[in-house]
Amino acid sequence: MAERPEDLNLPNAVITRIIKEALPDGVNVSKEARRAISQAASVFVLYATSCANNFAMKAKRKTLNAGDVLAAMEEMEFERFLEPLREALEVYKKGQKGKKEVSEQKRKDKEKKAESSENDKSREDEEEEEEHMEEEEPADVENEAEEEEVEN
Repeated sequence: MAERPEDLNLPNAVITRIIKEALPDGVNVSKEARRAISQAASVFVLYATSCANNFAMKAKRKTLNAGDVLAAMEEMEFERFLEPLREALEVYKKGQKGKKEVSEQKRKDKEKKAESSENDKSREDEEEEEEHMEEEEPADVENEAEEEEVEN
């Protein structure tokens, strides 16, 4: 838990961005109003978290899940936010699935590249060995011819 009440507030930059996105252009918000909105948002988050935690505890779980948050919103009488939250959750899940698929594909590509590099390396080693063998063969033939001449 936070040691000071100020630690429970959302960052000012986040609050300012949310306010700007929610209001039409040209509307100014005083510093005092931003502070009040920030504190209200923090209280809302704490209350929603507490309600969601109650649902998790009733289910004998220590981890809050999206269902707990949706149930909390309904209990808090914020039903009108349920559908937008469900939609946002679906978008999030699809994004996570896409990220997972991309990550998996990158991993497979990396493995293929590593295999290909290993195969290329072993082919290069074989070719070098063949070249080395070919270089030794003429020298052996010459040595044998010299030995025959010496014997005669």
